Amino acid sequence: MTEGAVRLTRLDPTGPDRDALVDFLSSEEFPFHVRRRIGRADAVAAVDAGAYRDDEHDTFWLDHDEHGRVGIVRLEDLEDPVPLFDLRIAGAHRGRGLGTPALRAVTDHVFRTMPEVTRFEGQTREDNTAMRRVFVRAGWVKEAHYREGWPVEGGTAVASVGYGVLRRDWESGETTPVPWDDDVR
Repeated sequence: MTEGAVRLTRLDPTGPDRDALVDFLSSEEFPFHVRRRIGRADAVAAVDAGAYRDDEHDTFWLDHDEHGRVGIVRLEDLEDPVPLFDLRIAGAHRGRGLGTPALRAVTDHVFRTMPEVTRFEGQTREDNTAMRRVFVRAGWVKEAHYREGWPVEGGTAVASVGYGVLRRDWESGETTPVPWDDDVR
């Protein structure tokens, strides 16, 4: 496993990084995303429509010291007080322990560059155990389990599992647990 440094490199989706981004999106399979495969025409349309850089989105390459460019992360809902992210690691680099340093780099970026953000959140499918471990290892806390909340192409919906990290937890290195035992009868 590799736990080396992962850096975020802001990409220009309508400039010099356009073709590389379209190639990445349309050549990879993302088995735990809503759409496993993105056709080239759909990738071009999304990039050209501003889905990877506009007021609500910003996108970065994930660059690793040893492995080079290993994926992308797209920040979402940037005009909301609680942004989200979409992390995509290239298939050739999965299973190498890159998810945790990637998520830590994204979390550091959000809290260092967005002072108004006090909470950062993300979701994954219940059967994406690798990503669920990444959330926990990166100091995030499970906050929700939405039964049948994640559509599956050609299959039955699975649960969507929500995780979050608070700025104060990121700053202190501690995690604030969720009070699951409320008695509101």
